[in-house]
Amino acid sequence: MSRIVFICLAAILTDALTWAQVNVEPNTALLNEGDRTELLCRYGRSINYCRIEIPGEQKVLNLSPEWSKTPGFTYFGAGLTAGQCGVSIERVKASNNGQVKCSLGVEGEELSGIIDLVVALRPQQPIIELLSRPNREGYFNEGTEFRARCSVRDGRPPANISWYIDNMPANKRTTLLNVISSTTDNVELSTSVQEIQWHLSPEDSNRKLVCRSHHQTDRESVPPQEAAYIINVRYAPVHQPDAAVYGLYLEHTAIVNITIRASPQPKIEWTIDGAIVGQGRTDGRYSAYEPQYLGNDEYNVTLAIAGLTLEDTTKIYNLRASNELGLTDYQVRISSSSKPPSSSLDVAAIVGIVVAVAVLVLVVLLIVFARATGRWCFGGATLNTDIGPDSEAQIHPEFNDDEELDGRDNGDEHIDTTQQSEEATPPVTDKLEAQKKADLKKSAAATAAAVIAAGNGSQHNLNGIEAPKPPNTSV
Repeated sequence: MSRIVFICLAAILTDALTWAQVNVEPNTALLNEGDRTELLCRYGRSINYCRIEIPGEQKVLNLSPEWSKTPGFTYFGAGLTAGQCGVSIERVKASNNGQVKCSLGVEGEELSGIIDLVVALRPQQPIIELLSRPNREGYFNEGTEFRARCSVRDGRPPANISWYIDNMPANKRTTLLNVISSTTDNVELSTSVQEIQWHLSPEDSNRKLVCRSHHQTDRESVPPQEAAYIINVRYAPVHQPDAAVYGLYLEHTAIVNITIRASPQPKIEWTIDGAIVGQGRTDGRYSAYEPQYLGNDEYNVTLAIAGLTLEDTTKIYNLRASNELGLTDYQVRISSSSKPPSSSLDVAAIVGIVVAVAVLVLVVLLIVFARATGRWCFGGATLNTDIGPDSEAQIHPEFNDDEELDGRDNGDEHIDTTQQSEEATPPVTDKLEAQKKADLKKSAAATAAAVIAAGNGSQHNLNGIEAPKPPNTSV
């Protein structure tokens, strides 16, 4: 029961607070001069009247949906009975900056609400101030810590600051944005300040440092404002890898060109086989020209070689460049080749290698397959020259016994059938094949013995003489 009572009291109290509170939309309005805007104050019940006070306006606006008495300012909302009191401003003026107050008459009392109206004022042009001082010629030496400050004054609201080098984000160390407020003629304005710093290198020379402000008043037709400073750096000639010049013609005057970076202008001398050739001088077939400025601290250095020989292409040409900040040595090689040797294979060579490897693998696979299955050139029986006692292809001993028996049956002479064949039967590894060959040999020997016997019988009949019988060799 007590819990229900507590909930009811809380609801009643919340409703009462809602009725007693004026809600505003928006809480803060950030506008540019000349913009149109609507400001609204709301109450939970019907209101009797609606009055609005705007900074810079001479009188209080008494607004109603039924009338509009002040040009440029009209009632905005769903009506007084809906508890809404608002104003529509046709064009915001700079003098309207400040707090807009709305007053609502509710049952004999007056409730009010506040809306912050900020009319943006475009700040002044950014200013870059050098905290690190260059020399009298406006140059910094390499390695100097460069420091600069950018200020964007009198903006409302404060401007943001970003740094760029040649239209690319600077990505250097910067301080936090410092905002300084000031009041002039009852107008509050803000100044934004930020510093940047880093150590200079040769790559920073002739580059443009930009401080760019970003503000509420920026539009497509009104781009951000910025300030710029050109950084000049002095440094010794910059080291670079060994150079190589190709495409020179033998027996012609060869022109060797090298590009180096330095600030200020360097002094040049060449060393060839121990001989020193200074700029603007000639020594035998070698002539060294004065450096030619190309811009952006780059200089073209030229050496001319009259009647280039093959031996000249094997030499190393040493170049020394120096200025007041230091010296740097370079090595130059020359060649009569049209282009430098390739350190990698071209596409055609790679394809050829892949195809050759594929063909080789295919051939090996075919050979292995043929050997395993006994096809093509591997289809015949494999010869075995091993005729030792353990060989399976040896001629069986009983074959000779049969031949001796055949010889005894011939009467007059013994026929050695092993002499009938001029070619020896090679042994084979397959037992069946060996047995087949032995059977064929036996058949041939028997046939030969029968023919010889028949021949002897015929001769005996013709001569009428009985052929002598073979001696009995049996035991």
